Amino acid sequence: MEQGQTMTLRDVPVGERARVKKLSGEGAIKRHIMDMGITKGVEVFVRKVAPLGDPLEVTVRGYELSLRKSEAENVLVERIA
Repeated sequence: MEQGQTMTLRDVPVGERARVKKLSGEGAIKRHIMDMGITKGVEVFVRKVAPLGDPLEVTVRGYELSLRKSEAENVLVERIA
């Protein structure tokens, strides 16, 4: 994974940081993600992933947040150093 490569939040490996580029999805799903503090330009750190891959735990804006894989697929990010 190269720095600056665009991917979904679901694809970011544990221990990596990424910056939100865009939110996909429509209506309530997009609003729900934004209400959790995930907005364009914010930095996200992937802390851990559950044994079966769902949910994943991220740190955003100084707090821990659990996201379903289906939610994380709607967050387009780029890796940062």
